[in-house]
Amino acid sequence: MSEVDKKELFSWVKSAAIALILVILIRQFLFTPVIVSGESMKPTFENDNMIVISKIHSINRFDMVVFHSPYAEDNLIMRVIGLPGDHVVMDKDHLYINDQEHKEDYLAAHKNEIFIGERLTEDFEVVVPEGKIFVLGDNRRFSKDSRELGFIDEKLIVGKVAFRFYPLTDIGIPR
Repeated sequence: MSEVDKKELFSWVKSAAIALILVILIRQFLFTPVIVSGESMKPTFENDNMIVISKIHSINRFDMVVFHSPYAEDNLIMRVIGLPGDHVVMDKDHLYINDQEHKEDYLAAHKNEIFIGERLTEDFEVVVPEGKIFVLGDNRRFSKDSRELGFIDEKLIVGKVAFRFYPLTDIGIPR
């Protein structure tokens, strides 16, 4: 192998190593792909949807987050309803946070499927402790969320949903 060939090979190896290190760093500290598993967030996310989560985030009410389940090896995806210190009340399918009513437009598809007088979400009232969040799935009748799991420690949050890239028909920033 000539000296020129060795330099060319070294250049390619060096470029590939730098690219690999960048991919590892970006995936570890900035963004990572996740495959949605389960029906807790239906119809916002279907089983096997592919999303990208941001690991650099500030969590706001109604953001969708991925977190480590406190009781299993799984990661779960849910919508943040209550932040530390929030007083959250569900009364006859009306959501109140700190005495202010919030419309949940993302539940419209489910509300159209129930009979008059039925409710998507049973009534509850909680105050979110410091260092915790309160999450609910969009598929309220079939979601294992903070109503069962309890408050989620902020340290368990992996990231905030940033982008959906599969299926291609739904590509974009989910709401």
